[in-house]
Amino acid sequence: MTQLQQATPAVIPAYGAESWITDVVKRTLAQVPLVLVVDDGSKDSTAEQAGRAGAEVLSLPENRGKGNALRVGMEALFDRGYQRVVTLDADGQHLPEEIPRLLEAADGGADLVLGSREHRFAEMSTLRRVSNRWSSKVISWVSGLPLPDAQTGFRVYSKRLLEATGLPEPRFEAESCVLVRAGRLGLRVTSVAIRLGAADGRQTSHYRAWVDGGRIAWAVAKARLGRLP
Repeated sequence: MTQLQQATPAVIPAYGAESWITDVVKRTLAQVPLVLVVDDGSKDSTAEQAGRAGAEVLSLPENRGKGNALRVGMEALFDRGYQRVVTLDADGQHLPEEIPRLLEAADGGADLVLGSREHRFAEMSTLRRVSNRWSSKVISWVSGLPLPDAQTGFRVYSKRLLEATGLPEPRFEAESCVLVRAGRLGLRVTSVAIRLGAADGRQTSHYRAWVDGGRIAWAVAKARLGRLP
């Protein structure tokens, strides 16, 4: 591992991920020194499997959403003195082997690095492709940032960014709203094209296009017009 990798832990929010979490944790531990899995109230053996694979596990008593799990995990690690954190999904869509590429971009001074899937949008289902392209264009316009893939969960967050923007939204909308606040605050956000384990991820994701899409649209409007933290 490079010095940068050794200084950067990973947070994996997980819900009902017992089929994939072991492999994801082991491969992530090959790239970073510490993996914190935030088990978001799973009813299966996600927490047990993650622990056996070598992760630290923080189990929440009930399912409260991805945004809440991310915030809890990142705050726990930032409280230990870490200055940046990698986040990736538990379902295997994100390849842990791509982490060094994101960290290189973070080392260049970015407050938030996004692992972009834009070059793979054409391989997604029609609904997923349209949703990702539409949301990325809208959030780019609202935030004032060039965002080829605003919905990606494969990211590097700096402590400085999280302290400035907060992450109050509890569910999928959190990852969109943090971009809007980052743009309003003039923070540096950059994107890096990444390889993927699966382009679509629809079969393993808990994202509901219509329900969560509507929630994201409403939350983004509030993030743009509301008071900053």
